[in-house]
Amino acid sequence: MMRADAVRNRRLLMDAAAAEFAENGMEASITRIATRAGIGKGTVFRHFDTKEQLLAEVFSDRLEELVAAGLRLSGSADPTAALFEFMTIGTEIQARDRSFCQAAAALSRSESAVRASRERLADVAETLVAEAQRAGTIRDDITGLDVVLLLSAASQAVLSISTDAPDLWQRYLSMTFDGLRSRSAHPLPVPAPTRAQFTG
Repeated sequence: MMRADAVRNRRLLMDAAAAEFAENGMEASITRIATRAGIGKGTVFRHFDTKEQLLAEVFSDRLEELVAAGLRLSGSADPTAALFEFMTIGTEIQARDRSFCQAAAALSRSESAVRASRERLADVAETLVAEAQRAGTIRDDITGLDVVLLLSAASQAVLSISTDAPDLWQRYLSMTFDGLRSRSAHPLPVPAPTRAQFTG
């Protein structure tokens, strides 16, 4: 069990790392993270061997934030609105965190915390999609993994102009969500990704 000061330092470290990665992406330095946390670089490396391990922990926390939202929304009386809210929360997380999509692409799937969080995210997304499909509002050929992978679309679409129009991602998220609706749906050209492709 960690001592109280070690627990405190880890919390300061995680908060500072999350803020630095969100603002500066993967270019955030350990020195800046340590300074922001008010701790020494040595303390950082007592908790994490590499910057990549620290990033993996921060990324896993972001995924768990979305998992928690999905669990809260599952079983809603309005499953279509619940799915849209889940997608809104997921897109907003990515819009405010420059490192999110970078981490998703760069981190090794062997990082156990990330892999476990991705599994839980896939599960809750599948639940929300299934509930909306049972209500007849979402096309039958959409999967939870489709939804998870679409979350980055709206935030990435406006990445180059987001400082001038920070809420513009909402426009593209609405376009994306309309494409999931069952009305006037056309067959999709290729199958959805598999769970193995998503988790590693």
